[in-house]
Amino acid sequence: MKIKNTIVLMLCILFFSACKSAKYKKTVRNVNIKQITVKDSRFFKDGKPYYFVGANYWYGPLIGAKKGGDRARLIKELDLMKSVGIDNLRILVGAEGDGGDSKVYPALQPEQGVYNDDLLDGLDFMMAEMRKRNMYAVLYLNNNWIWSGGMSEYLKWNGYGEVPNPFLEQYSWDEYMNYTKQFHSCKPCKEAYYAHVKFIIGRKNRYSGLKYTEDHTVMSWQVANEPRVLMSPDHEAAFSGWLKETVSLIKTLDPNHLVSTGTEGKHGFLQDMDMFKRLHDNKNIDYLAMHMWPKNWGWYDINNEKESTQVSIANAYAYMEEHIVAAKALKKPIVMSEFGFPREKESLSLEASVENRNTFYNAIFNSIVESRNENGILAGLNFWGFAGYAKTDSNRVNGKWKRGDDFTADPPQEPQGLNSVFARDSTTLKIIKEANLKLLE
Repeated sequence: MKIKNTIVLMLCILFFSACKSAKYKKTVRNVNIKQITVKDSRFFKDGKPYYFVGANYWYGPLIGAKKGGDRARLIKELDLMKSVGIDNLRILVGAEGDGGDSKVYPALQPEQGVYNDDLLDGLDFMMAEMRKRNMYAVLYLNNNWIWSGGMSEYLKWNGYGEVPNPFLEQYSWDEYMNYTKQFHSCKPCKEAYYAHVKFIIGRKNRYSGLKYTEDHTVMSWQVANEPRVLMSPDHEAAFSGWLKETVSLIKTLDPNHLVSTGTEGKHGFLQDMDMFKRLHDNKNIDYLAMHMWPKNWGWYDINNEKESTQVSIANAYAYMEEHIVAAKALKKPIVMSEFGFPREKESLSLEASVENRNTFYNAIFNSIVESRNENGILAGLNFWGFAGYAKTDSNRVNGKWKRGDDFTADPPQEPQGLNSVFARDSTTLKIIKEANLKLLE
C-alpha cells in the first residue's frame, strides 16, 4: 500500500509540474514582442524608429542556470533594468574551456562540442524571462579575448599548444595576439566554431517552446566580442574570409534576425577606418558597432579626474562622429555597444563617488537623444555594464574574480566593480531612466 501511495504521489507531482510548465510556456509564447528591423539606416520596432540605452549583461545565462545559477537575482535584475527603461541587453552566449586564471567558470563548452546542459537551460530561461518583459538580446557567439576562452580556446583544442595567457607574467599581449590571429585561418577551429553557431541558432527554447530563429527576443547575433584584425595588415585577408563566411552562415540559418560583427570600430582594425568600412560593406551585416574605453585608451587620468573626464568626452564625441560618418557612407545604423567609466580614483568600493562616471554617461546619452530627435544614424548605446545585486569584496588584493564569487559586469581578469553599475547606484540609474524616457517622447 505504501509503495502504491508513493507512486500515486510521484505521478501527481509530475502531473502538476507538467501543468505548471505548460502554463509558463503558454504565457511566454503569448507575449507579442515585435521584431527589430532595419530600414533607411535606422532600427524600427512596430513601424516606429527604435533608439535605446541598454546595457552589457554578459553573465545573464550563468545566473539563469537552474542548478548553478541564481534565478532570483536574475529576475530582480531584469525587473530593475526594465524599470529604468533598459530593454536591450548585450549577452555572451557562453564561455569555452575549463576556466583557470582570469577566465569564466563554468563554461558552456568545457570541451569542444560538449555542452553544459545547465548553462543551456540558463540561456533559455533568461531569454524566456526577457521575452516576458519585452526585452531584446544581442547575443555574441565567440570572443577575441581569453577571459571567456573564445578563439584562443578553439586553437588549443585543435593542436596549437597552450594559450599564452597575457595575464600571467611569462607572456605578453603580443604573444597572445599572434597566437589568436591563427584562428581565422585554422580550418578545424573554424569548422568547430561554425558547428557551435549552428547548434545555438538551431536551438528550441525549452521554456517558451520557440525556436531561436522564431523568437523576436533576439534582436541580433554578433559573430564575436571584439573580433579584430590582429598585429599587421597582412592578417586582413584571413580575417575577411572568416567574417564573410560567418555572417553568411548566420543569415542562412536565421534570415529573421539582424547580424552585426561586435567590433570596437576602427580600434579593432589597426586604427584604419578604410579597413573598418571595407570589411563592413557586406549585405549580411545589418548594422555597425563601436566600443569606447577612456581609461584603457589613455584618455582618463586617475590623477586628474575632473579635467580628463572632459577630455574623455571630447575624444568620445570625435570617435563617435568618425564612425557615424562611416555608417552614413554604408547606409547602416550604428550602435556604441560598449563604453565604461570607473568610479572616483578607480575605487572598487560601492561607497566611492560616481560623479565623473555620471558626467561621462550624461554626455554620451545626450548624443543618442540628439540622434533620435534628428532621425539620426546613431541608433543605440549599451553601457558596460550592469552588475545589479552582485556582492563584491573591495578589500581583496587586485580585486579580481575567483570561483564562487558573484559575477559582475567586469570580466574575471579585471577588478570586480571597476566599470560596473550596481543596483544601489541610484544617481546613475536615474540618468539612464531619464535618457530612455526622452527616447520615447
